[in-house]
Amino acid sequence: MSKYKLGLVYGVSAYFVWGFLPIYWKHIEKASSFEILANRGIWSLVVCTLLLALRKQLKNTFLIIKSKRMFSILVISSGLLTINWAVFIWAVGAGRVVESALGYYITPLLNVLFGILIFRESLRVLQWLAVAFGAASVLILTLEYHHFPWISLSLAFSWGTYSLVKKLIDLGALESLTIETLIAFLPSLAFLFYIEGNGTAQFGQGLMVTALLCLAGAATVIPLLLFNGAIVRLPLSTLGLLQYITPTIFFLLGVFLFNEDMSSGKVVGFGFIWAALLFLGIDLVKSNRTSTSKI
Repeated sequence: MSKYKLGLVYGVSAYFVWGFLPIYWKHIEKASSFEILANRGIWSLVVCTLLLALRKQLKNTFLIIKSKRMFSILVISSGLLTINWAVFIWAVGAGRVVESALGYYITPLLNVLFGILIFRESLRVLQWLAVAFGAASVLILTLEYHHFPWISLSLAFSWGTYSLVKKLIDLGALESLTIETLIAFLPSLAFLFYIEGNGTAQFGQGLMVTALLCLAGAATVIPLLLFNGAIVRLPLSTLGLLQYITPTIFFLLGVFLFNEDMSSGKVVGFGFIWAALLFLGIDLVKSNRTSTSKI
């Protein structure tokens, strides 16, 4: 199998696993969002530590922790990741998967804005159209939902900013996730002890729910490693287009499996965001072809 085809397999697999995670969280909805979040962090740390040990990379990870600057940045990224996980898990449990889909559709547009504000990039015509249509989508859906779309924007800003921080520090996915979950370990463990003490925890109350909570770590780490395998094998344009797989699956699950409301106004709002992403996708392919032709 060629490098490109293998990259496609890794990338598509990663985005499909991420896309179907709402079904996983739905199966443990007896547990509170915070209990799922705490277990997800703790068991992700366990899986990451085992993988680092197998790869003999524990020493390098400890060296990163000893760097005050790097550790301080990872404290920020850990907080952003925790916010993203918490909002997403809560949204799934609250039956708002479609709003989550919108958040991850907005994220690429947010990356364009980061390019303007932080890296002083100038926008091309298609990028301006994408941003304009994206802003119109948020306005339409705010009016349609009769409230500010805080779930969508919280997911977009937390994940977009998290991705930006990770891009700036340029660390391996496994090492950085290990440290991020390590930072959140003590608060997560303290919370689990607290709910176990007051009898509200689901962990240990049944084989199925306990197993699913434990496997939350693998469900988190596996798609991340698949994504890491894709990012080193695929051009930016291909990877950029693949990222739309996940929110599209969210949207389809929310509408057709979880029977969430989809009024005509929401269809119009999503139509604008899909148009924005179409403009962005075309621009991404064009810019990649131009840069390739100059090499």
